[in-house]
Amino acid sequence: MTTEQTTHSQAQGAAPQHVAIIMDGNGRWARQRMQVRSEGHAEGVNSVHNITKVASDCGVKYLTLYAFSTENWNRPTEEVDTLMRLIGTAIRNETPELKANNVHINLIGDIARLPEDVQADLEAGRKATENCTGLNLNLCLSYSARWELIRAVKELARRAANGELDPAAIDEATIDSVLATAGMPDPDLLIRTGGEQRISNFLLWQIAYSELYFTPTLWPDFGKEEFLDILDNFRGRERRFGKTSDQVKSEQS
Repeated sequence: MTTEQTTHSQAQGAAPQHVAIIMDGNGRWARQRMQVRSEGHAEGVNSVHNITKVASDCGVKYLTLYAFSTENWNRPTEEVDTLMRLIGTAIRNETPELKANNVHINLIGDIARLPEDVQADLEAGRKATENCTGLNLNLCLSYSARWELIRAVKELARRAANGELDPAAIDEATIDSVLATAGMPDPDLLIRTGGEQRISNFLLWQIAYSELYFTPTLWPDFGKEEFLDILDNFRGRERRFGKTSDQVKSEQS
């Protein structure tokens, strides 16, 4: 552990196992600099690179990034096309280093909606890292929580109709098993950059007990130091999951 990492490890409590991030502010970052929005998205890729590396170095097991929402398809066609090209280029460029750093790429969302060449680039990245055992990097593309929940309900209805599932037996674990994040722990911490304080249709089921952190920093300006500070803030929080503070302290003693 480096001296810098040691400095950022003094807060009490466990580090988050799963961090989810709503990466907001690329367009505003560009506008502040009198640049086109695509320049902000391109700069945001650098933040993805940097935060993925520091998360891996810190021992985070899952990093889930909200890269392109279902609602983002409603943006101007030119911007969507630029984003698609950027996603394809970024995954091609980043995959060798991700593999070298033992990072496993997972794809979450309605990937079939993406252009075929982008799908191919993403699948190549996923395939190249499928045996990696370090950080799990979840890229949420053409994703929304309502899309995910509708898909899950349809799958449960199909199983029930085929006699494969007793509706009376459906519980939280059953629902977990048909979500896009099946087999993963729920996020311990959800970060949103860019100053907005809303969830924007992201992991609505999974973040039921996540700690939330909203920062005014625009995503292209979000870097290692702030990320480490937020992890320290998380370690200082008491997570009660419906219990009293006295119960939690008693269980920890």
